[in-house]
Amino acid sequence: MTGEQSAEAAGRALDNLVTEIAAVIRELESACERARDLQEQRSGGRSWSEIVADEERPLIVEQISAAMGTLAGAGGRWRRSQAQALHDENVSINRIAELYGVTRQRVSALLRNHEQAVPAAER
Repeated sequence: MTGEQSAEAAGRALDNLVTEIAAVIRELESACERARDLQEQRSGGRSWSEIVADEERPLIVEQISAAMGTLAGAGGRWRRSQAQALHDENVSINRIAELYGVTRQRVSALLRNHEQAVPAAER
C-alpha cells in the first residue's frame, strides 16, 4: 500500500468513525430515555422483576453493549488506519507510540493488524 493509499484508507476510516459515532449517540440517547422511564417506573413502586419482564427488547443493557461494540470496532479501524498513514509519512513507531500513549510494541501490532485487515486489492 502506498502512502497515498494509506492516507485515503485513513480518511475512509475516519468517515466511518464519524458515521458510527453519530449512530451510537442516537442509540445512547434512546437508551437514556428508556432508562429514565425505568426510573419513573421504579419510583412508582414497581419491582425490578416487573420492570425487566415488561422491558422491550433489546434491553437497555443490550443497547449499550451493542453501541460500545460498534464504537470499539470503528475506533479500532480508525486507529490502525491512522497509525499506518502516520508510519507512511515517515513518523517513527516511537513517535506514534508517544502520540497514542501506548508502547512501541502496541504500535507495531497496530501496523501488523492493519496490514492483515487490508484486502489484497488495496495493497
